[in-house]
Amino acid sequence: MTTAKVWLAHGASGGPETMQPYIDRLRELGIDAHALRLPRGPAERALQPLRDQVGADLPAAVIGGHSFGGRVASMVAAEARPAGLVLLSYPLHRPGHPEELRIEHWSRIACKVLLLSGDRDQFARVELLERSVGRLPDAELHLYRGLRHGLQREADDVARRIADFARSF
Repeated sequence: MTTAKVWLAHGASGGPETMQPYIDRLRELGIDAHALRLPRGPAERALQPLRDQVGADLPAAVIGGHSFGGRVASMVAAEARPAGLVLLSYPLHRPGHPEELRIEHWSRIACKVLLLSGDRDQFARVELLERSVGRLPDAELHLYRGLRHGLQREADDVARRIADFARSF
């Protein structure tokens, strides 16, 4: 068993520096981890930049990210199978619009998926997230009690879970 390289993308309002706490902790745990830079705008516009940055490593890599970055990674995973997918605070729906789920592509994701989310995330009602995870063939969901759309407060645990996930390949 080898350890997959991990590539994490930022949310819509941030940049690669917002992923640095996770990257630093993953590296301390012996994981080869990198932050991605995505363009602002529609998620579809960020697919090729993610693919370009990961490059030929994509089939052996764990890709993912926070919110928008995770959504982009999931869209890439639906088209080209990476080793694994990590979704931090996946933006399942816009706040206040749980009827508009952003999972139309999930049925095409064939890799293992790790989802980490706050149980009070305004972008992902827990009951909808739990039900939606059933569309993924091999997924693990962990909820952080009392957290909303950011997981930085639990960065150590998030990194440990991602490291364990990356070591499973």
